Amino acid sequence: MERPQVENRIAELLKTFTKGSVLFVDDFLDYGNPESVKKALLRLKEKEILVRLAHGIYLYPKFDKELGVLFPSTEEIAKAIARRDKARIVPTGVQALNKLGLSTQVPMKVVYLSDGAARTVKVGKRTITFKKTSPKNLLVKGEISGLAIQALKTIGQNTVDEKTIEKIQAILRKEKKENIINDAKLSPAWINKILMQVIELH
Repeated sequence: MERPQVENRIAELLKTFTKGSVLFVDDFLDYGNPESVKKALLRLKEKEILVRLAHGIYLYPKFDKELGVLFPSTEEIAKAIARRDKARIVPTGVQALNKLGLSTQVPMKVVYLSDGAARTVKVGKRTITFKKTSPKNLLVKGEISGLAIQALKTIGQNTVDEKTIEKIQAILRKEKKENIINDAKLSPAWINKILMQVIELH
């Protein structure tokens, strides 16, 4: 297939995507071999139809009159990569604290536990690292309880104070009881105790 034809077909297909979508070379392999698709995407980037976020990762941009291109959050990019790799991911560290409202710090380097390939993706000044982990760490059912476990692991048993525990327990009340019970079993004993106190107080 002629290269311009690959480019034109991809350009046509893009019109069916929502603005703000994160896209990969793999999304267009029906239209040509990886090499011709890569070249077509680069040409679409030169024409400012796409924005290149990282190696092999593109954005079908959404524009704001004042702000220009609206870039996706680190989390949106990480979730898109996980979807492509058919992998499960769990945010850790400062990002877990941030998502629970326990930290205002927006981390430039985020780490996700994953059952996909271990890799680091650089997006501008931000870095997304996927760390291979045992399946047990990805069996959490509740989004809030999963974040609470990672947040407590980040703070540490000897550093966490009563006030933070109370805050986490208050947030956990929005989680389903069965999710908390399931996820508490997957966590270290000291975190299990904090999670199960929420069930007792429910």
